[in-house]
Amino acid sequence: MIETGSLIRSLSGRPAARNFHNFVINEIGLSIVTGAFPVGSTLSSDQVMMETYGVSRTVLREALKTLEAKGLVEARPKVGTRVSPISRWNFFDPQVLSWHYYAKPNARFYESLFDVRRSLGTRSASLAAQRRTADNVRVMKYWLHQIELNQTNPEGHGLACLEIHRAIAEASGNSLLRSVTGVVELTIALAIKANSSGDTNGYFTHGLLSHHALIAAVEKSDPEAAQDAASVIINLDNEQVVRLLTAA
Repeated sequence: MIETGSLIRSLSGRPAARNFHNFVINEIGLSIVTGAFPVGSTLSSDQVMMETYGVSRTVLREALKTLEAKGLVEARPKVGTRVSPISRWNFFDPQVLSWHYYAKPNARFYESLFDVRRSLGTRSASLAAQRRTADNVRVMKYWLHQIELNQTNPEGHGLACLEIHRAIAEASGNSLLRSVTGVVELTIALAIKANSSGDTNGYFTHGLLSHHALIAAVEKSDPEAAQDAASVIINLDNEQVVRLLTAA
């Protein structure tokens, strides 16, 4: 299970696995999503993978079961374990989403990603403005201050933005909206990746101003203004991520 924020925390390098089970899941899953193990291909035999990853058969089998639950592979008798068609992948799984950070930029995937974030993010902001409590607003303001303190620290900035959106989802009172944090985290991580050479186009500055507007609208219980502010933030991230396509 991937922890919220772990992708952004790992922007300086590959995520570290906490045990052999997670290590194998991460290595195979990442290889599938990045295309090293193509769709339709058959994975190596258990013996080969046990030697490759330095794990026991039990650890390997448990890891493959986890990947099968995520829709990435399917085991067939006398055939072996094959990489499943992309249509079967569970894209709302935070770990599956996180592996796409390392994949080759894909215009259609990015478009789909932001379609989902735009639909759910603006709705979440609107509901938060209607249902928020004083405690919700205090949490948002705390993380807004963290954005202010991390204007030159991409990872700190990204984590603070993610926490604001988690607070917005919490304030919305909709459990399903709270469950799609992985989509938000991936889009923020990709936007920061596009600005790896520094805030040359004012991304971090504009992000701070836009989050100020979002929280002000939520505090004032103004659903339309909150929805508009959320849309501005999402569009800002989208504009940055598109830069990855031209740089590829």
